[in-house]
Amino acid sequence: MQLIETLTPSEISRMLKIHPFTVTRLAREGKIPAFKVGGIWRFRKDQFQQWIERQSNGKRNKQRR
Repeated sequence: MQLIETLTPSEISRMLKIHPFTVTRLAREGKIPAFKVGGIWRFRKDQFQQWIERQSNGKRNKQRR
């Protein structure tokens, strides 16, 4: 079985430079990939990195129009 690396809302907030409450709100609203473990939000590192790539690519494509 392969271990899956996860991140906490605090770690995500430092990466995005936003408040941890904003991170949990985005997770609750389904705007950022996340799941709960015992009532605590967690983020798979691989899925978060893919999400960041999609967000970056989407912004670039919108700016070209």
